[in-house]
Amino acid sequence: MSNTLKGKVALVAGGTRGAGRGIAVELGAAGATVYVTGRTTRENRSEYGRPETIEETAELVNEAGGEGIAVQVDHLEHEQVRALVERVERDHGRLDVLVNDIWGGELLAEWETPLWKHDLDGGLRLLRLAVDTHIITSHYALPLLIRRPGGLVVEMTDGTKEYNDGNYRVSFFYDHAKSAVIRLGFAQAHELRPYGCAAVALTPGWLRSELMLDLYEVTEDNWRDATAREPHFVISETPRYVGRAVAALAADPDVMRWSGQSLSGARLAHEYGFTDVDGSRPDGWRYLVEVQDKGGPADATGYR
Repeated sequence: MSNTLKGKVALVAGGTRGAGRGIAVELGAAGATVYVTGRTTRENRSEYGRPETIEETAELVNEAGGEGIAVQVDHLEHEQVRALVERVERDHGRLDVLVNDIWGGELLAEWETPLWKHDLDGGLRLLRLAVDTHIITSHYALPLLIRRPGGLVVEMTDGTKEYNDGNYRVSFFYDHAKSAVIRLGFAQAHELRPYGCAAVALTPGWLRSELMLDLYEVTEDNWRDATAREPHFVISETPRYVGRAVAALAADPDVMRWSGQSLSGARLAHEYGFTDVDGSRPDGWRYLVEVQDKGGPADATGYR
């Protein structure tokens, strides 16, 4: 997909690590200029406490062939987001792709804890990080995006609408947050349609994020060792896989056919023909429904 996005400008809001980093790198590999935002820089860490920085992501975008621009932004702060968009407009006069991947709520979720026992302040903070940040960012960025037909908004979430509608997502606040983001994609699609711009909700599968690799005490090079502890980790995927999904959408002249839909990276891989970095094509959500949720033995045969 080299140079399929040459001349295009993207904003990956929440691109410090995980899916956001994978998306930023793949947009860069396709030739885009990519603004990478987040709170953690080499000088300052957010309360999240992770070591990854926006500067590192921007450098990876450059190495992939694009232009990475790191900007420290707290997406709950209106004026910071406004200033970010004004900078994009001043520097480039356009915005072609907006990826809302701001998150940072994992440490606030109390898994398998009912609403009335969950820390209320932590739960409400999770919702603000997961939902309010996306709304604030779109509020300021969309006037620039709609100047040209063909713009794309990607709302990053966890789970498809089909799966989330029928399953409790382990925590009241997490469940609400991830389903709300799917609706954000749907609503923005409706409002963007008259301008010839699209919006989708997109989920990766079981992501081998930096946090997840640390949790299982493995690296990307030996990630399969984690299956001794969690056998179903065999279906996991790199952040670059969903990044390739976003790059494929952004390069599709007929992207409006997807607008308003809830999509998975695996579905788009089958549509566009891309693979994960190891050449496989993991289908995590089909595996979850057909194998893991049914209590079957961990076996990714036919799902990669």
